[in-house]
Amino acid sequence: MNSRPSRRGFVRAAAALAAIAAAPLPALAQPDFPNRGLRIVVPFTAGGSSDVQGRMLAERLARLYKQSVVVDNRPGAGGHIGGKAVVDAPADGYTLMLGSIGLHATYGVYKKLPYNPATDFKVLTVLAEMPHVIVANPAVPAAGVKELVALARRQSGALNFGSAGIGSSVHMIGELFRFSADAPMTHVPYKGSSAAMNDLLGGQIQLMFENPPTTLPHVRAGKLKALAVTGKARSAALPEVPTVAESGLPGFEATSWTTVAVGAKVPDAIADRLSADIRKIITSPEFVEALAAQGMAPVASSREAATRFIAAEKQRWDAVIQKAGLAAD
Repeated sequence: MNSRPSRRGFVRAAAALAAIAAAPLPALAQPDFPNRGLRIVVPFTAGGSSDVQGRMLAERLARLYKQSVVVDNRPGAGGHIGGKAVVDAPADGYTLMLGSIGLHATYGVYKKLPYNPATDFKVLTVLAEMPHVIVANPAVPAAGVKELVALARRQSGALNFGSAGIGSSVHMIGELFRFSADAPMTHVPYKGSSAAMNDLLGGQIQLMFENPPTTLPHVRAGKLKALAVTGKARSAALPEVPTVAESGLPGFEATSWTTVAVGAKVPDAIADRLSADIRKIITSPEFVEALAAQGMAPVASSREAATRFIAAEKQRWDAVIQKAGLAAD
């Protein structure tokens, strides 16, 4: 009797082993996750909108997981220094990123990035969305959008608007306004909104198209003038301030948004766990109220919905980049 296995048996056994090797790891591959502290990389300076949201999330994640969650500010290159740090981190789910338009949708302004934002991130959710506020130093002789546009046209290029960096939402909304209103202005990039805001308060620059969390304290204190908000409707945080569309640019609408993301190589099981937990935090009454106080609205989209949203936003902002002729090294 021949006891050796047949060739057909070898084939069947090999196929079975290959199937086992190719099968995804079970969802409970790391049932103790997280069992140590986490890090949220905020790719901008402390004090800006992304930093505010990152710290809000860190506090509540720490409470949920009973682990430390630190915020790591990594500003520079429109957020891409921080983005690269997340991509290079171990793919274990312990390093998260507070993402932005600049990281996900307007990176086309950079021609030599050392990574690919389209494929190197796994987006867990869109956290929040918000209109921006056009704020001016009190010395600027304009009380609204029409006066601002007229001033920009009279003093072509003399008005400077600051931003958190090239390709940031603060920059891109300013560029959209500049060519939509035919208002010649000069862009001055910084390494984060807080640095730009300091110069705006000091009069070194005249304008910003900034997020509500950064602008509201200064507007309420009378240190800056709010000329308009860039959303479709007025902001509940600034109900007396008109929209840009109300102010003479019909159809103008621009908002910014933030995400929570990890590196693309983080296993789906961990990404799904983080996504579900973070979305519960975002939609909790406490978090919704905290966002509203900052002029923001929660989104808490699924991973799939976030991916579709970002693809649509990239297409929109690519058109702005092309029309404005924006490029950076």
